[in-house]
Amino acid sequence: MFQDKILTCRDCGQDFTFTASEQEFFADKGFSNEPGRCPECRAIRKQNANRGGGYSQNRREMHSVICSNCGQETSVPFVPSQDKPVYCRDCYQKFAPNRRAGSYR
Repeated sequence: MFQDKILTCRDCGQDFTFTASEQEFFADKGFSNEPGRCPECRAIRKQNANRGGGYSQNRREMHSVICSNCGQETSVPFVPSQDKPVYCRDCYQKFAPNRRAGSYR
């Protein structure tokens, strides 16, 4: 059903083979697009993403703020509003002892 195809890498411009077994794997996973990069460029892109140099869905933009209680500079993963206090980690744990940091309970 599948046959090897020759594709051109969008990054390096080299031809590479999209094998019948790779096509079958893509079909089993429900992927509808052919790969746009050769295996070497895919590996480089994946390595850069794992180091934080590429795309990443887990990256948070941090915002520098001054703790409303102790005045220490700290960073938070949200844009603080002017009408609510923002605390450093230590002060937050003092004011909310029953809540674990990062918990939504």
